[in-house]
This record gives sequence, C-alpha cells and structure tokens, in this order.
Amino acid sequence: MNTLKEKLLDRLNKDGADIVRFGNADRFRDPAVRKLFPEAKTVIGIAFRQLRGARRGIEEGSTYYQYTTNAVETLDEIIIPMALMRAAGILEDAGFEALPQRQNLLIMDSAEGTNPEVDYHEIYREKKEENQLDYPVCAVDAGLGEIGLSGSLLTDEFGPFQRFAFILTDAPFDPDPIVKPHLCDQCGACIKGCPGHAISPEGNLDTWQCCAYYNGANRSKNPFMPAEAFADDPDRLAIISGEANLTPDRAKEIIDQLIYYPPMKHALRASICGRACDTECYIHLEEKGVLTKKFHTPFRKRTEWKLSITEEDSSKDEKEKEMKK
Repeated sequence: MNTLKEKLLDRLNKDGADIVRFGNADRFRDPAVRKLFPEAKTVIGIAFRQLRGARRGIEEGSTYYQYTTNAVETLDEIIIPMALMRAAGILEDAGFEALPQRQNLLIMDSAEGTNPEVDYHEIYREKKEENQLDYPVCAVDAGLGEIGLSGSLLTDEFGPFQRFAFILTDAPFDPDPIVKPHLCDQCGACIKGCPGHAISPEGNLDTWQCCAYYNGANRSKNPFMPAEAFADDPDRLAIISGEANLTPDRAKEIIDQLIYYPPMKHALRASICGRACDTECYIHLEEKGVLTKKFHTPFRKRTEWKLSITEEDSSKDEKEKEMKK
C-alpha cells in the first residue's frame, strides 16, 4: 500500500506540480506559519514550472500575452488552486487537517511598495501578517531552492522559472533538506537585464520602478509604444530609455499612460518586459550548464533585439529598411 507521502506526491505530480518538498514546521522562520496554523507539523512546498515557451513571444518581440496568461494567470488561478485542493483532500481523508496557501497578488505587506504583476489601484496594503506567508522565505525553508540576487527563487530544474505555493498540515513527515545556495554566483545578469534599472547592485528591488518598466515604459523593449509617447513630458527621454529615477507617484503617472497593450484578467497587468531579470538569470544559468532540465536549443537563439529610442533614430531605421527592400 502506498504511504501517505507517496499518495501526495503522485497526486501533486499528476496535477502539474514539478517540485515537492516537505519541511518541518519548526524550522520555518516566518511567524505567519504558526499564526495561520498553530498545530502545523509540516509545511509542504510545491513549485510549478513556468513554461519556457511562455516567454518566446517576448524574446522575439512578437506576441506578449502568453507570459501573463500562461506563466502567471493559468498557474495562479487554475493549476495551483486545483493541485492544492486535491492534495489537501488526500491529507484530510487520512484524518489530518490541511491549509492550502496560494499567494494573493493583491495583498502587500507595506504601504510603500507594489506588485508589478497587478493593477496598483487594486492592491490591499499592510495586510501581509494577517493574510499570507512570506513566500520567498518559506520557499527556502521548505527546501525548494535558494534566493538569487534579484530576490527570485532559483531551483536546479528551472532556475527562476516557476511559481510556488504551500500546504500547512498537522501530518508529520520526514523533512527534506534545506538547499545549500549554489546557483546564484552574483553575476549581476538580472541587474543588467532590467529595462528600468530597478535592481540595485546589492540586489534591492525598487518595486515602483520595476512596475513602470514591467508595464513597458522603456521604448527600446516595447514595440507597441508609439514614437510620440510622452511627447509633452520634460523627462520623456529619461523615461523611455529606462534612465528615469521614479518616485511612487511619478511611476503611477507613467503606468497610467501605458495603455498600448490589452489588459489581462484578475487585475493582472500584461508584462512587456516579461520579467527580464529572470530571463537573463535563466540564460546565464543555462549557459553555465547548471540546470538539470535540458532543452535541445538555447533559449536565446539570436542577438537580443532593441528598438531605437529617439524619433531621429526611428526615422533612420525606417529609411534603412526601405533601402533594403
């Protein structure tokens, strides 16, 4: 007869989970674990891959909705909730309580920051302790992976390309080991890759700066932005080149003007950068050969494309295209 752990692993794998780790609740640093479930004995960390192909359209500068719909919305709103519910049902069938924990993208733990993935108008602020776990910290304590320089979870299988969730339960399980950091070599590819320079050399993320450029404020990486965008703004060149240092209020003004691509559902914003920080990190890890999930071809197949920033350069580009015809 299969053990309870084997039943859980089988069910989770069938429901799309790619990595499952069991951590003793006592080793979790986040006090929310005990606040949410005082009798918890185990926290199960579960990671779901983001399809590499979901970033293909952004990498080629062709179509952009796949990243947000496939790598964020489908995972967070369909795949993960179903997997958590079915696994929790197996635990409860065995007589143990189970508390699924899926990240709520609209809840922030600070009045100062934001979540680039969603419409900032919809965010509930300063609610974290009452509502959800510290997800990156719990991912490490569950044994899923390590945190890279940019703050993203890195795993041996997928680098930074995954979403993750948890189940808190009073069922006891033998714990998996915590991962010793070994993937992130502090190369800075994530910092260099950000089109808005939102990550400091120390790895600190300015979430409002990130939000504006996640939404496409850098014209060199946004094929939908017209040449006349921000024409009346005295800081136009700094904004569209990613060199502007944005306050939260200034970021909001810019984000509200980025209406060149259709919005997503569930308050999600279409990502024009496609989390370029994670993409560059993945490319670096793939080139190093440290990822266990292999592909027949490299992710970056061609020279990275960029559009011209100035109208003069755009006109020059158009003339060169005409001459080549």
